[in-house]
Amino acid sequence: MTEQPRFLPAVAFAAVLTVSGLLGGCATLDYYAQSISGHLHLMSLREPVDGLISDADTPEDLRARLETATEIREFAHRALDLPDNGSYRSYVSLDRPYVSWTVVAAPELSLKPKTWCFPVVGCVAYRGYFEEAGAWRFAAKLEAQGYDVHVNGVQAYSTLGWFDDPLLNTMISQPDYRLAGVVFHELAHQRLYVPGDSSFNEAYANLMEREGVRRWLERSADADVQARYQTYERRRAGFLDLVGRTRKSLETVYASDRTDAKKRAAKSQAFVRMRDEYQALRAQWNGFGGYDAWFESGLNNAKIALVLTYNEHLPALQNLLASKSGDLHAFNVACEALARLPADERNAALSRLAVS
Repeated sequence: MTEQPRFLPAVAFAAVLTVSGLLGGCATLDYYAQSISGHLHLMSLREPVDGLISDADTPEDLRARLETATEIREFAHRALDLPDNGSYRSYVSLDRPYVSWTVVAAPELSLKPKTWCFPVVGCVAYRGYFEEAGAWRFAAKLEAQGYDVHVNGVQAYSTLGWFDDPLLNTMISQPDYRLAGVVFHELAHQRLYVPGDSSFNEAYANLMEREGVRRWLERSADADVQARYQTYERRRAGFLDLVGRTRKSLETVYASDRTDAKKRAAKSQAFVRMRDEYQALRAQWNGFGGYDAWFESGLNNAKIALVLTYNEHLPALQNLLASKSGDLHAFNVACEALARLPADERNAALSRLAVS
């Protein structure tokens, strides 16, 4: 499985602020118009989970998935110090594999992602669309400006507690541990969110997801399921290690005094090596090809930047949790203290934690 962005915080309520006249410009209004219509349409389709579970006409496989999702949500509050609110108490079935699509962009010779700024949530390293065609149109405009661009399907998104987020068919179709991970990840965004710091927000949600899934499986799953999840985690760690090595190689190239032409050639060589190393990983994984689509859709700076956004500060937060002896409440209090720091102080603290 690939690492995919799973939330789109700016869509719902920043759009409402736009309609209120806080933002201007035709292009901006067009973007927020699709956000408003897409989000409100989704909200209008919600059905109570409890009602679906008790309804004799609900297909048995859907009922079972909703029951599992209910158990996951209750575990999140009881065992993970995550919010207990109206989110994930309703369900929406969409006629598509993703709820939305995000566009990520980075300069041709840099791994620093382009950001877009919104009221309330600050600047984020991606821009989201409820219609795939709109995402590709925007991506084409960025490519014409010289950016490396990546369009990615999203299975879930968070409104940070401003709305009662529903369960989606795009979420519950996954294995139990993936469903649990999505719910824990999105509820973590509702618990703690720092406007303008995508890397910290995603690392925090990523940590809560992984730790939550591990604890949930220890309580609820048999040995075979736990073994499958551990295999999934080992493969994900191998993929992230490969991305990290490629990142270091590219950063060295981009920071050098080479000509742009030579940097482009070295960039291409780095991605060739990355593909070769992935094939070696596949062989170690007995041919498992869960990351094939990620590689086959093309490699560029935007794709690397997206993975880094989700995982750059994860080692620091893992060390922070270990320093609290696995106490999630104490960990959350410490993360809240980090969130209150100015951005440069927070980044310095995370850098120290990463090597502690």
